[in-house]
Amino acid sequence: MARAMEAARQGDYPTALDLWEQLSRLGVARAQNNIGACFAEGIGVEADPELAHRWLTVAAEGEDPVGQRNLAALYFKGAGVAQDYERAAALYRAAALQGDGPAQDMLSWMLLEGEIIPCDVAEAHRWALAAADQGVASAMTRMGMLYHNALGVERNPAEAARWWRQGALRGDADAQAMLGAAFHLGSGVSRD
Repeated sequence: MARAMEAARQGDYPTALDLWEQLSRLGVARAQNNIGACFAEGIGVEADPELAHRWLTVAAEGEDPVGQRNLAALYFKGAGVAQDYERAAALYRAAALQGDGPAQDMLSWMLLEGEIIPCDVAEAHRWALAAADQGVASAMTRMGMLYHNALGVERNPAEAARWWRQGALRGDADAQAMLGAAFHLGSGVSRD
């Protein structure tokens, strides 16, 4: 796997794909995911949503959390498959339960919005915190919004600003905007 990842980092996708295919035949779910991701995004191969779906399904069935998340994204977008938000949510949850930060973040958003799956602010908070603890910037921004808007927690402008600062430092534009507004208004931070 390390040789394949190094080849991919160097842009040598024919080598990476060949190595991942060999590993896939041995049942390595992460290799199956990587092939599926290449077909989904057209990286090193021509984009092929049907092949992406096939490979990602095998990876997800092999319980690879990244494969589950990537398959969830196909269902969420309707890329190569019929759009199915419930299936996407179930796959994001499966990946989140295995500790996948981006899946935890997406599940948190879905739970907070309440349009795709029933709204559950407390569970949204738990998943956002789990993702933020893994360094997912958008989850940090969401944590700031939860504290700013008193969603499932007591309103705490200082805690909101602290989370926005962390997200901003990781490049999240929404966090940067919210932190800027907090400084402008003196909300949770000294007015500046």
